[in-house]
Amino acid sequence: MNWQQDKQVQSRLDASTSEPKHNDMLNAASLDQPDNTTSAQVTDSPALDVVNVHSSFRERRSRLPVLNGLSLTVKQGEFVAIVGPSGCGKSTLFHIIGGLLKPQKGQIRMNGQPVTGQRGNISYMPQQPALFPWRTIEENVLLAGEVASASASAAPRAEALAEARKWLSSVGLAGFEQAYPHMLSGGMQQRAAFLRALLSPQELMLLDEPFSALDALTRSDMQRWLLDIWEQNRRSVLFITHNIEEALLLADRVYVLSNRPATVLHEVHVPFDRPRREEITEESAFLERKRQIAKWMREEQQKARLS
Repeated sequence: MNWQQDKQVQSRLDASTSEPKHNDMLNAASLDQPDNTTSAQVTDSPALDVVNVHSSFRERRSRLPVLNGLSLTVKQGEFVAIVGPSGCGKSTLFHIIGGLLKPQKGQIRMNGQPVTGQRGNISYMPQQPALFPWRTIEENVLLAGEVASASASAAPRAEALAEARKWLSSVGLAGFEQAYPHMLSGGMQQRAAFLRALLSPQELMLLDEPFSALDALTRSDMQRWLLDIWEQNRRSVLFITHNIEEALLLADRVYVLSNRPATVLHEVHVPFDRPRREEITEESAFLERKRQIAKWMREEQQKARLS
């Protein structure tokens, strides 16, 4: 399917209705923070611009291409999802955005400013909660602010502690402030990890399949919870998932990536009103988009098998 055909499909749909580890990424979310941009720049420019990014890894005497001219945008206060085949380079893209890797070609811009290779511009939530077992839940939530304490954007500890306790209560963790991670269920640990990212001073949040390890019922509960929390602050979010329904339920737009080396195959605009209702997953417009994205994904899988 070429780009023109993609636009036609989108029109019909609209009418119907060696890579870095997680700890490195968490550190990259808070260390070496650059000066903040002006409010005018933040207002007028997208939260994130990924421009024609190429990336590859050395493999013996050759190079393994991972990203091939990938471009995408996250507007201020927008929730954007990425879906694509396993191993296509989604996590590599996050590492490039976070400054842990530098692309061979292309640029990362945030709020209109070039930040390629710079750390400290994003908050990050990995697939696993990655909570420090020797710290209480309250202390884990405060961690990002502590790491950023040398920055002008970091709140004083007393203020940060009051804010953390308020949010712990609002996300259903009241009474667990002094508990340790092993004392909490998987869903509760994920809430604490998300809250740590939410309370980071950076505006842009990268969520790397945060619910993939949860059972179906807990995952559904966390999706509803995330929608409610996001509606309260409208942070700019880039969200990786393999679950098409999850992407359509949560996001304003969905980028569909190709096999490795990844590029953007399709961009799907999600037209459903906010706040989102879980019942939209049963509507015909939702199901049509879900079927179309699944078809694109199957086509990519077939290409991979034949190559």
